[in-house]
Amino acid sequence: MDDESLLQFPCDFPLKIMGGGSPDFRQLVVDLVSRHAPDLDPTRVSVRDSRAGRYQSVTVVINARDRAQLDALYGELSSHPRITMVL
Repeated sequence: MDDESLLQFPCDFPLKIMGGGSPDFRQLVVDLVSRHAPDLDPTRVSVRDSRAGRYQSVTVVINARDRAQLDALYGELSSHPRITMVL
């Protein structure tokens, strides 16, 4: 099955990015995502702290143009040393 057939582009695409809790983690995620999705709407970014505050998850919803954009975005986020997981 072709992966591209599962998504109709352009589309809203949520990403959850997790990493160590720090005051600048949200901005780091926004900066990285904005490189690939310059039209990122700041109102579509939310942050959730873990119970102990050691970790944060930042959820962003982007307007995905195509599979290549998503692949490049996942690649950059996944390879960043401060990011633990990308879903």
